[in-house]
Amino acid sequence: MKNTIIPFLIASLIFVSCAKENSPKNMTLKYPKTQKKPVIDTIFGTAVTDNYRWLENDRSTETEAWVKAENEVTFDYLNKIPYREQLKDRLTALWNYEKIGTPFKEGGYTYYSKNDGLQNQSVFYRKKGENDKEEVFLDPNTFSKDGTTSLGTLSFSKDGKTVAYSISEGGSDWRKIIVLDAASKTIKEDTLVDVKFSGISWYKNEGFYYSSYDKPIGSELSAKTDQHKLYYHKLGTSQKEDLVIFGEKPAEKHRYIGGYVTDDNRFLIVTAAVSTSGNKLFIKDLSVKNNQLKPIITTTESDSYVLDNRESKLYIVTNLKALNQKVVTVDAANPTPENWVDFIPETKNVLNPTTGAGFIFANYMVNAVSKVLQYDFNGQLIREVNLPGIGSVYGFGGKTKVRELYFSFTNYNTPSAIYKYIPESGKYDLYRKSQIDFNSELYTSTQVFYPSKDGTKIPMIITHKKGVELNGKNPTILYGYGGFNVSLTPAFSIANAVWMEQGGVYAVANLRGGGEFGKKWHIAGTRMQKQNVFDDFIAAAEYLIQEKYTSSKFLAIRGGSNGGLLVGATMTQRPNLMQVALPAVGVLDMLRYHTFTAGAGWAYDYGTANDSKEMFDYLKGYSPVHNVKKGTKYPATLVTTGDHDDRVVPAHSFKFAAELQEKQAGENPVLIRIETNAGHGAGTPVAKTIAQYANIFGFTLYNMGFQELPNPPKSKIKG
Repeated sequence: MKNTIIPFLIASLIFVSCAKENSPKNMTLKYPKTQKKPVIDTIFGTAVTDNYRWLENDRSTETEAWVKAENEVTFDYLNKIPYREQLKDRLTALWNYEKIGTPFKEGGYTYYSKNDGLQNQSVFYRKKGENDKEEVFLDPNTFSKDGTTSLGTLSFSKDGKTVAYSISEGGSDWRKIIVLDAASKTIKEDTLVDVKFSGISWYKNEGFYYSSYDKPIGSELSAKTDQHKLYYHKLGTSQKEDLVIFGEKPAEKHRYIGGYVTDDNRFLIVTAAVSTSGNKLFIKDLSVKNNQLKPIITTTESDSYVLDNRESKLYIVTNLKALNQKVVTVDAANPTPENWVDFIPETKNVLNPTTGAGFIFANYMVNAVSKVLQYDFNGQLIREVNLPGIGSVYGFGGKTKVRELYFSFTNYNTPSAIYKYIPESGKYDLYRKSQIDFNSELYTSTQVFYPSKDGTKIPMIITHKKGVELNGKNPTILYGYGGFNVSLTPAFSIANAVWMEQGGVYAVANLRGGGEFGKKWHIAGTRMQKQNVFDDFIAAAEYLIQEKYTSSKFLAIRGGSNGGLLVGATMTQRPNLMQVALPAVGVLDMLRYHTFTAGAGWAYDYGTANDSKEMFDYLKGYSPVHNVKKGTKYPATLVTTGDHDDRVVPAHSFKFAAELQEKQAGENPVLIRIETNAGHGAGTPVAKTIAQYANIFGFTLYNMGFQELPNPPKSKIKG
């Protein structure tokens, strides 16, 4: 591949008028004219011009100035939406209730997270007994003044007396690990730094395993990271003394490596992967001195992990020759697949098991909703758990010797509630009901199956107020993801509740590329079949219009990350299908995504432009950045990203917005909202989240023609 830089003499930030006579009332936009610095890449004989390569430099003053200029235009527009503050007030009021996470037990205490309503980060509390006074254990709101430093992983030593936790600063995937004495809540030793894509797994009370990359040369937010390493940190020693357990040798080079210790401290399990799908699996007997890692699976053709063990008997979850996953058993002395015995065989539904209280809980997805079967460790089916309703269940995990477990239940119109479950009897009681000011009885969810372009039936859940008139005039958000084996299961959202209060319809399509129907469903939306995902999404929009839930004038499409790609591809392929497009933190430059941070690990789903001419042509054919056409009327678009996003670097969004602003022919606004000191989304402070949704919903409704809210909120913010 050859690379040519073309000289330029264009000023960087010249403002040009983009006012249109049919723009929303009194909204005159002046976009920054983004400087073109053409770079030509020749790939398989095809010249590809990249006018905005310079925006990839996240540390340059030019990029910083561009971000500032774009935000000024965007917020000037958003600030003039007459009811944005009403939306913000209602979001704030609805958000302002106590939220408590699922509790767990460590070292004689019960721990749980709690947010009193509007705290930027949830606080961890603990108490000795059910009726004892609670105390603050860890308050992430004290980590930084602006609330942008968040808590990541929290892991206790085997006796519960020491805790290691990771923090993220400004939304970055790079973490620090801090070690505390649990009793006194004092820091025990120096902080570990430069940790990324890592769990924390203790060996006894002596130390823990974690993973990271060598710090990259150049920008840590965008430079490529592709050699992960597993380390062991012994308490009382410095980080520079940490042992590399796996990943240092050339033969051990993988993009993602993880390690965890079984509950009995006997085995170290190591997973190694070159992409986001498929992994090798190794085991080490820690009870034998100087024992070496032993391979269980030596290829990356399946996804497998050790769920639990009983002495030397391993319980392994795998999709090897079982696309919907199954559980097998094998002795650790001879753990390779030819010795596996089916324990919970594969079924037609996708399996995601957990263990707790000496039982295995097989959580199945049946058309994207939960069904749970309880087994003992001899393989005997104890019971099907009678769930509170149709929706999503999370939990049932815990240590072997506990007598009670917890699970949560939710769906699109039911706020999450926590239940205490007694495994011996199968009985459960409501432990904590949501206190949100939202009446679920006024709303309904319906699952439909619609045909995609090739006839494949795609499920979609549509949620709205009861009694909504199907007249084609309901403001509707269609949400999708469709990738990386990720399943979209029903879950309540405070923000979506506000949308539905306004008479909005919220529809979620379970597209191919996801994991709702197993590996086959996933593969059907990858690489040279990626267009299936976009076709599924387009067909979902057409169904909503055909059934008169909405019309193109009142339809918005939304998705984040891989879902941002989905929105970008859909709006460039069918720009007249929707009125509003909302791509968030999207993968939008499909010819260069693999050159940033850990992006090359996504090649299982996407392929790369370097793989073959056929793959290059296919990617170029749908890459949103490369398919914005001059003179096309695109929908009103609000691109959103974070300046510290080091997973999907913001340059994707920067380039896409620049292309759209230059080539947009219609009157619809094309804006980019760049959150500063923010990353891919995890750990975003509540205040920022509320502001983001007020902007998104305000932009959406305003560009659907609403000069005032369909249903102005009456509630006031609680003091």
